[in-house]
Amino acid sequence: MIRKRLPRRIVGAVFVVTGGLFMWLAPESLAGVLLLAAGIALEAIGLRLERRDGDPKDDPHAMER
Repeated sequence: MIRKRLPRRIVGAVFVVTGGLFMWLAPESLAGVLLLAAGIALEAIGLRLERRDGDPKDDPHAMER
């Protein structure tokens, strides 16, 4: 998985934007349903990547809890 914050956030943002675009462009047919499902999956993956907490011991600036 991507450990650095900046590349992970960039990839997450790309997934969120692509997922939103897929959902917006989905036609009203079976292919549209598949495109909508792919868009929702990409949105979920992108949000998970952006919100993923790194391991505190990997971050020298993280405070111990």
